[in-house]
Amino acid sequence: MTAPLIWAEVDLDAIGHNTREFRRIVGPEVGIMPAVKADGYGHGAVKAAEVALLNGASALGVARLEEGISLRKAGIAAPVLVFSYAGPDAVRDLIDYDLTATVSRSDVAEALSDRARALGKTLAVHVKIDSGMGRIGMLTALGHPGSPVPDSRAVADTLAMARLSGIALEGIYTHLAASDSWDKTDAHNQLTIFAGFVSDLERKGLSFPLRHAANSAAAIGMPESRLDMIRPGISFYGLPPSPETDVSGIDLRPAMQLKGKIVSLKHVRRGFRVSYGSTHVVDRDTVIAVVPVGYADGFSRRFSNNGCMLVRGVRAPILGRVCMDLTMIDVGHIPDLDLEEEVVIFGRQNGSALTVDELAERLGTINYEIVANLNARVKRVYQGEGFY
Repeated sequence: MTAPLIWAEVDLDAIGHNTREFRRIVGPEVGIMPAVKADGYGHGAVKAAEVALLNGASALGVARLEEGISLRKAGIAAPVLVFSYAGPDAVRDLIDYDLTATVSRSDVAEALSDRARALGKTLAVHVKIDSGMGRIGMLTALGHPGSPVPDSRAVADTLAMARLSGIALEGIYTHLAASDSWDKTDAHNQLTIFAGFVSDLERKGLSFPLRHAANSAAAIGMPESRLDMIRPGISFYGLPPSPETDVSGIDLRPAMQLKGKIVSLKHVRRGFRVSYGSTHVVDRDTVIAVVPVGYADGFSRRFSNNGCMLVRGVRAPILGRVCMDLTMIDVGHIPDLDLEEEVVIFGRQNGSALTVDELAERLGTINYEIVANLNARVKRVYQGEGFY
Protein backbone atom coordinates (compact mmCIF):
# COMPACT_ATOMS: atom_id res chain seq x y z
CA MET A 1 0.00 0.00 0.00
CA THR A 2 1.27 3.45 -0.91
CA ALA A 3 2.57 5.40 2.08
CA PRO A 4 0.46 8.49 2.88
CA LEU A 5 1.73 11.99 2.17
CA ILE A 6 0.20 13.26 5.39
CA TRP A 7 -0.49 11.26 8.51
CA ALA A 8 -1.10 11.52 12.23
CA GLU A 9 1.13 9.28 14.32
CA VAL A 10 -0.72 8.13 17.43
CA ASP A 11 1.37 6.63 20.21
CA LEU A 12 -0.75 3.99 21.93
CA ASP A 13 1.90 3.53 24.61
CA ALA A 14 1.44 7.21 25.53
CA ILE A 15 -2.33 6.74 25.89
CA GLY A 16 -1.74 3.68 28.04
CA HIS A 17 0.76 5.58 30.15
CA ASN A 18 -1.64 8.49 30.65
CA THR A 19 -4.40 6.13 31.74
CA ARG A 20 -2.10 4.57 34.31
CA GLU A 21 -1.07 8.01 35.49
CA PHE A 22 -4.70 8.86 36.20
CA ARG A 23 -5.02 5.56 38.04
CA ARG A 24 -1.95 6.47 40.09
CA ILE A 25 -3.23 9.88 41.17
CA VAL A 26 -6.84 8.85 41.91
CA GLY A 27 -6.10 5.53 43.59
CA PRO A 28 -7.62 2.09 43.12
CA GLU A 29 -11.17 2.85 44.30
CA VAL A 30 -12.09 5.56 41.79
CA GLY A 31 -13.38 4.53 38.39
CA ILE A 32 -11.95 6.01 35.19
CA MET A 33 -14.23 6.88 32.27
CA PRO A 34 -12.12 8.40 29.46
CA ALA A 35 -13.98 10.55 26.99
CA VAL A 36 -13.54 9.02 23.53
CA LYS A 37 -16.04 11.30 21.80
CA ALA A 38 -15.19 13.11 18.56
CA ASP A 39 -13.30 10.03 17.40
CA GLY A 40 -11.18 10.07 20.50
CA TYR A 41 -10.40 13.79 20.16
CA GLY A 42 -9.06 12.95 16.72
CA HIS A 43 -6.86 10.10 17.92
CA GLY A 44 -9.21 7.27 16.94
CA ALA A 45 -11.98 6.31 19.35
CA VAL A 46 -11.73 2.54 19.02
CA LYS A 47 -7.97 2.31 19.51
CA ALA A 48 -8.05 4.83 22.37
CA ALA A 49 -10.87 2.93 24.05
CA GLU A 50 -9.14 -0.41 23.72
CA VAL A 51 -5.93 0.95 25.23
CA ALA A 52 -7.79 2.69 28.06
CA LEU A 53 -9.54 -0.52 29.05
CA LEU A 54 -6.26 -2.44 28.99
CA ASN A 55 -4.77 0.07 31.42
CA GLY A 56 -7.40 0.36 34.11
CA ALA A 57 -10.34 2.32 32.70
CA SER A 58 -13.71 0.86 33.63
CA ALA A 59 -16.10 2.73 31.32
CA LEU A 60 -16.15 5.06 28.33
CA GLY A 61 -17.89 8.32 27.52
CA VAL A 62 -19.17 9.50 24.14
CA ALA A 63 -21.12 12.55 23.06
CA ARG A 64 -23.58 10.93 20.66
CA LEU A 65 -25.48 7.71 20.21
CA GLU A 66 -23.72 6.94 16.92
CA GLU A 67 -20.33 7.10 18.62
CA GLY A 68 -21.42 4.52 21.16
CA ILE A 69 -22.77 2.24 18.45
CA SER A 70 -19.44 2.45 16.63
CA LEU A 71 -17.63 1.24 19.76
CA ARG A 72 -20.01 -1.68 20.11
CA LYS A 73 -19.62 -2.65 16.46
CA ALA A 74 -15.87 -2.68 17.04
CA GLY A 75 -16.34 -5.28 19.77
CA ILE A 76 -15.94 -3.06 22.84
CA ALA A 77 -18.09 -4.39 25.69
CA ALA A 78 -17.33 -1.96 28.56
CA PRO A 79 -20.05 0.37 29.86
CA VAL A 80 -20.55 3.37 27.55
CA LEU A 81 -22.30 6.54 28.67
CA VAL A 82 -23.82 8.84 26.04
CA PHE A 83 -23.33 12.35 27.42
CA SER A 84 -25.75 14.25 25.19
CA TYR A 85 -29.50 14.09 24.73
CA ALA A 86 -31.00 10.83 23.56
CA GLY A 87 -34.76 10.94 22.99
CA PRO A 88 -37.43 8.25 22.91
CA ASP A 89 -36.62 7.30 19.31
CA ALA A 90 -33.15 6.27 20.46
CA VAL A 91 -34.34 3.75 23.04
CA ARG A 92 -34.21 0.68 20.81
CA ASP A 93 -30.63 1.43 19.77
CA LEU A 94 -29.62 2.27 23.34
CA ILE A 95 -30.95 -1.08 24.53
CA ASP A 96 -29.82 -3.14 21.55
CA TYR A 97 -26.27 -1.82 21.88
CA ASP A 98 -26.30 -1.77 25.70
CA LEU A 99 -25.57 1.95 25.98
CA THR A 100 -26.31 4.15 28.98
CA ALA A 101 -28.39 7.27 28.40
CA THR A 102 -28.20 10.69 30.03
CA VAL A 103 -31.47 12.15 31.35
CA SER A 104 -32.10 15.61 32.74
CA ARG A 105 -35.87 16.06 32.39
CA SER A 106 -38.61 14.07 34.02
CA ASP A 107 -40.84 14.16 30.94
CA VAL A 108 -38.04 12.74 28.79
CA ALA A 109 -37.35 10.11 31.45
CA GLU A 110 -41.02 9.09 31.34
CA ALA A 111 -40.92 8.80 27.55
CA LEU A 112 -37.74 6.71 27.70
CA SER A 113 -39.32 4.51 30.32
CA ASP A 114 -42.47 3.98 28.26
CA ARG A 115 -40.47 2.96 25.18
CA ALA A 116 -38.25 0.63 27.19
CA ARG A 117 -41.20 -1.05 28.90
CA ALA A 118 -42.88 -1.52 25.52
CA LEU A 119 -39.79 -3.50 24.52
CA GLY A 120 -39.85 -5.45 27.77
CA LYS A 121 -36.50 -3.96 28.77
CA THR A 122 -34.96 -1.60 31.32
CA LEU A 123 -32.75 1.24 30.11
CA ALA A 124 -29.71 2.25 32.16
CA VAL A 125 -29.44 6.01 32.70
CA HIS A 126 -27.34 8.60 34.48
CA VAL A 127 -29.00 11.78 35.69
CA LYS A 128 -27.21 14.92 34.51
CA ILE A 129 -27.18 17.94 36.83
CA ASP A 130 -26.49 21.50 35.67
CA SER A 131 -24.61 22.95 38.62
CA GLY A 132 -23.42 26.00 36.71
CA MET A 133 -22.34 25.01 33.19
CA GLY A 134 -25.50 26.15 31.42
CA ARG A 135 -25.66 23.24 28.99
CA ILE A 136 -27.44 19.91 29.32
CA GLY A 137 -28.58 19.09 32.82
CA MET A 138 -31.25 19.63 35.42
CA LEU A 139 -30.92 22.90 37.31
CA THR A 140 -30.52 22.10 40.98
CA ALA A 141 -29.97 25.39 42.76
CA LEU A 142 -31.93 28.58 43.20
CA GLY A 143 -30.20 31.91 43.61
CA HIS A 144 -26.48 32.62 43.38
CA PRO A 145 -24.28 29.57 42.72
CA GLY A 146 -22.17 30.50 45.72
CA SER A 147 -25.16 29.99 47.99
CA PRO A 148 -26.69 26.70 46.87
CA VAL A 149 -30.27 26.06 47.84
CA PRO A 150 -31.74 22.66 46.98
CA ASP A 151 -34.35 22.96 44.27
CA SER A 152 -37.38 21.06 45.57
CA ARG A 153 -38.78 20.67 42.04
CA ALA A 154 -35.54 19.05 40.82
CA VAL A 155 -35.50 16.77 43.86
CA ALA A 156 -39.10 15.76 43.25
CA ASP A 157 -38.44 15.14 39.55
CA THR A 158 -35.42 12.97 40.28
CA LEU A 159 -37.33 10.96 42.87
CA ALA A 160 -40.09 10.48 40.30
CA MET A 161 -37.54 9.23 37.75
CA ALA A 162 -36.35 6.67 40.25
CA ARG A 163 -39.88 5.23 40.47
CA LEU A 164 -40.14 4.59 36.72
CA SER A 165 -39.97 0.89 35.97
CA GLY A 166 -38.51 1.20 32.46
CA ILE A 167 -35.31 2.95 33.47
CA ALA A 168 -32.62 2.26 36.08
CA LEU A 169 -30.80 5.22 37.61
CA GLU A 170 -27.23 3.97 37.77
CA GLY A 171 -25.42 7.29 38.17
CA ILE A 172 -25.64 11.01 38.68
CA TYR A 173 -23.17 13.55 37.38
CA THR A 174 -22.34 17.15 36.59
CA HIS A 175 -19.75 18.99 34.52
CA LEU A 176 -17.41 21.69 35.84
CA ALA A 177 -17.12 24.84 33.77
CA ALA A 178 -13.95 26.38 35.21
CA SER A 179 -11.89 23.67 36.85
CA ASP A 180 -9.06 24.52 34.42
CA SER A 181 -8.73 28.09 35.79
CA TRP A 182 -6.26 29.26 38.42
CA ASP A 183 -9.21 30.46 40.46
CA LYS A 184 -11.18 27.38 41.45
CA THR A 185 -13.95 29.32 43.23
CA ASP A 186 -16.61 28.60 40.62
CA ALA A 187 -15.60 24.95 40.38
CA HIS A 188 -15.82 24.57 44.15
CA ASN A 189 -19.24 26.27 44.12
CA GLN A 190 -20.44 23.81 41.49
CA LEU A 191 -19.20 20.88 43.55
CA THR A 192 -20.99 22.25 46.60
CA ILE A 193 -24.23 22.55 44.64
CA PHE A 194 -23.87 19.04 43.28
CA ALA A 195 -22.97 17.52 46.64
CA GLY A 196 -25.86 19.32 48.31
CA PHE A 197 -28.31 18.02 45.77
CA VAL A 198 -27.04 14.45 46.03
CA SER A 199 -27.20 14.66 49.84
CA ASP A 200 -30.75 15.93 49.69
CA LEU A 201 -31.71 12.95 47.52
CA GLU A 202 -29.96 10.57 49.90
CA ARG A 203 -31.89 12.01 52.84
CA LYS A 204 -35.03 11.15 50.92
CA GLY A 205 -33.86 7.59 50.33
CA LEU A 206 -32.34 7.81 46.85
CA SER A 207 -28.66 7.03 46.38
CA PHE A 208 -26.65 6.35 43.24
CA PRO A 209 -24.00 3.71 42.59
CA LEU A 210 -21.92 6.26 40.66
CA ARG A 211 -21.38 9.97 41.29
CA HIS A 212 -19.02 11.77 38.95
CA ALA A 213 -17.96 15.35 38.25
CA ALA A 214 -14.24 15.51 37.47
CA ASN A 215 -12.98 16.26 33.98
CA SER A 216 -9.23 16.29 33.25
CA ALA A 217 -8.44 19.49 35.13
CA ALA A 218 -10.52 18.58 38.16
CA ALA A 219 -9.19 15.03 38.29
CA ILE A 220 -5.66 16.44 38.30
CA GLY A 221 -6.05 19.48 40.55
CA MET A 222 -9.19 18.98 42.68
CA PRO A 223 -8.98 15.66 44.54
CA GLU A 224 -12.28 16.36 46.28
CA SER A 225 -14.04 16.22 42.89
CA ARG A 226 -13.03 12.64 42.07
CA LEU A 227 -15.98 11.03 43.89
CA ASP A 228 -16.74 7.54 42.48
CA MET A 229 -15.38 8.11 38.97
CA ILE A 230 -13.45 10.62 36.87
CA ARG A 231 -13.95 11.52 33.20
CA PRO A 232 -10.56 12.54 31.76
CA GLY A 233 -10.74 14.02 28.29
CA ILE A 234 -7.91 16.03 26.74
CA SER A 235 -5.31 14.85 29.28
CA PHE A 236 -6.12 11.22 28.58
CA TYR A 237 -4.46 12.04 25.24
CA GLY A 238 -1.51 13.69 27.00
CA LEU A 239 -2.33 17.38 26.63
CA PRO A 240 -2.82 19.88 29.49
CA PRO A 241 -6.39 21.12 29.97
CA SER A 242 -5.28 24.76 29.90
CA PRO A 243 -2.21 26.93 30.50
CA GLU A 244 -3.64 27.63 33.98
CA THR A 245 -3.77 23.98 35.01
CA ASP A 246 -0.89 22.78 37.17
CA VAL A 247 0.04 19.42 35.67
CA SER A 248 3.28 19.02 37.63
CA GLY A 249 1.77 16.19 39.65
CA ILE A 250 1.02 13.97 36.66
CA ASP A 251 3.30 12.80 33.87
CA LEU A 252 1.34 13.42 30.68
CA ARG A 253 2.69 12.21 27.34
CA PRO A 254 1.20 13.72 24.16
CA ALA A 255 -0.05 10.89 22.00
CA MET A 256 -0.29 12.53 18.58
CA GLN A 257 2.13 14.01 16.05
CA LEU A 258 1.06 15.35 12.66
CA LYS A 259 3.50 14.78 9.82
CA GLY A 260 3.69 15.17 6.06
CA LYS A 261 6.09 14.98 3.13
CA ILE A 262 7.40 17.69 0.86
CA VAL A 263 5.69 17.31 -2.53
CA SER A 264 7.22 20.31 -4.32
CA LEU A 265 10.39 22.41 -4.10
CA LYS A 266 11.01 25.54 -6.12
CA HIS A 267 13.61 28.30 -6.10
CA VAL A 268 12.04 31.75 -6.34
CA ARG A 269 13.34 35.29 -6.62
CA ARG A 270 12.78 38.12 -4.22
CA GLY A 271 9.36 39.64 -4.88
CA PHE A 272 7.67 36.33 -5.72
CA ARG A 273 4.03 36.23 -4.58
CA VAL A 274 2.72 33.17 -2.77
CA SER A 275 -0.73 31.52 -2.67
CA TYR A 276 -4.27 32.87 -3.04
CA GLY A 277 -4.59 36.62 -2.84
CA SER A 278 -0.81 37.03 -3.04
CA THR A 279 -0.81 37.81 0.68
CA HIS A 280 2.88 36.97 1.03
CA VAL A 281 5.72 38.44 -1.03
CA VAL A 282 9.13 36.86 -0.40
CA ASP A 283 11.75 39.38 0.71
CA ARG A 284 14.74 37.45 -0.61
CA ASP A 285 15.66 34.68 -3.03
CA THR A 286 14.53 31.50 -1.33
CA VAL A 287 13.09 28.01 -1.72
CA ILE A 288 9.40 27.22 -1.28
CA ALA A 289 8.34 23.74 -0.17
CA VAL A 290 4.78 22.53 -0.55
CA VAL A 291 3.27 20.29 2.15
CA PRO A 292 0.05 18.37 1.39
CA VAL A 293 -2.03 19.61 4.31
CA GLY A 294 -4.82 22.15 4.16
CA TYR A 295 -8.06 23.27 5.69
CA ALA A 296 -9.88 20.26 4.19
CA ASP A 297 -7.73 18.14 6.51
CA GLY A 298 -8.60 20.26 9.53
CA PHE A 299 -5.45 22.41 9.37
CA SER A 300 -6.94 25.83 9.92
CA ARG A 301 -6.81 28.55 7.28
CA ARG A 302 -5.99 30.89 10.16
CA PHE A 303 -2.44 29.52 9.99
CA SER A 304 -2.00 31.53 6.80
CA ASN A 305 1.18 33.60 7.22
CA ASN A 306 0.93 32.58 10.86
CA GLY A 307 3.08 29.72 12.02
CA CYS A 308 5.72 27.28 10.94
CA MET A 309 6.57 23.61 10.51
CA LEU A 310 9.66 21.59 11.34
CA VAL A 311 11.99 20.38 8.60
CA ARG A 312 15.11 18.54 9.81
CA GLY A 313 14.29 20.02 13.22
CA VAL A 314 14.45 23.59 11.87
CA ARG A 315 11.44 25.91 11.88
CA ALA A 316 10.14 26.77 8.41
CA PRO A 317 7.63 29.66 8.28
CA ILE A 318 4.25 29.23 6.57
CA LEU A 319 4.02 31.44 3.48
CA GLY A 320 0.74 32.85 2.23
CA ARG A 321 -2.71 31.44 2.61
CA VAL A 322 -3.33 27.85 3.63
CA CYS A 323 -5.15 26.17 0.73
CA MET A 324 -7.73 23.42 0.82
CA ASP A 325 -5.13 20.70 0.28
CA LEU A 326 -1.70 22.35 0.39
CA THR A 327 0.41 24.72 2.46
CA MET A 328 3.63 26.47 1.46
CA ILE A 329 6.64 26.91 3.74
CA ASP A 330 9.93 28.77 3.41
CA VAL A 331 12.88 26.35 3.44
CA GLY A 332 15.52 28.57 1.89
CA HIS A 333 17.57 28.38 5.08
CA ILE A 334 17.60 24.55 5.08
CA PRO A 335 20.02 23.30 2.41
CA ASP A 336 19.87 20.30 0.11
CA LEU A 337 16.29 19.20 0.68
CA ASP A 338 14.65 16.53 -1.44
CA LEU A 339 11.12 15.63 -2.37
CA GLU A 340 9.29 13.49 0.21
CA GLU A 341 11.41 14.69 3.12
CA GLU A 342 9.48 14.53 6.38
CA VAL A 343 7.82 17.66 7.71
CA VAL A 344 6.45 17.86 11.26
CA ILE A 345 3.34 20.01 11.50
CA PHE A 346 3.18 19.43 15.24
CA GLY A 347 5.32 17.09 17.28
CA ARG A 348 9.05 16.50 17.63
CA GLN A 349 11.88 16.20 15.15
CA ASN A 350 15.67 16.11 15.63
CA GLY A 351 15.44 17.39 19.18
CA SER A 352 13.07 20.26 18.35
CA ALA A 353 9.42 20.51 19.32
CA LEU A 354 6.39 22.26 17.88
CA THR A 355 3.59 21.62 20.33
CA VAL A 356 -0.15 21.49 19.90
CA ASP A 357 -0.38 24.17 22.57
CA GLU A 358 1.81 26.51 20.53
CA LEU A 359 -0.40 26.05 17.50
CA ALA A 360 -3.49 26.69 19.61
CA GLU A 361 -1.97 29.86 21.03
CA ARG A 362 -1.30 31.18 17.53
CA LEU A 363 -4.98 30.79 16.70
CA GLY A 364 -6.27 32.07 20.02
CA THR A 365 -7.95 28.74 20.66
CA ILE A 366 -7.40 25.60 22.73
CA ASN A 367 -5.40 22.45 22.08
CA TYR A 368 -8.63 20.42 21.93
CA GLU A 369 -9.58 22.13 18.66
CA ILE A 370 -6.26 21.45 16.96
CA VAL A 371 -6.38 17.67 17.40
CA ALA A 372 -10.14 17.18 17.19
CA ASN A 373 -10.36 19.08 13.90
CA LEU A 374 -8.17 16.58 12.04
CA ASN A 375 -10.56 14.67 9.84
CA ALA A 376 -10.69 11.18 8.42
CA ARG A 377 -8.73 12.19 5.32
CA VAL A 378 -5.63 12.29 7.51
CA LYS A 379 -4.53 8.69 7.98
CA ARG A 380 -3.90 7.61 11.56
CA VAL A 381 -0.75 5.54 11.94
CA TYR A 382 -0.64 3.73 15.28
CA GLN A 383 2.56 2.99 17.12
CA GLY A 384 3.18 0.90 20.21
CA GLU A 385 1.06 -1.76 21.85
CA GLY A 386 -0.71 0.41 24.40
CA PHE A 387 0.18 -1.82 27.33
CA TYR A 388 3.40 -2.78 29.04
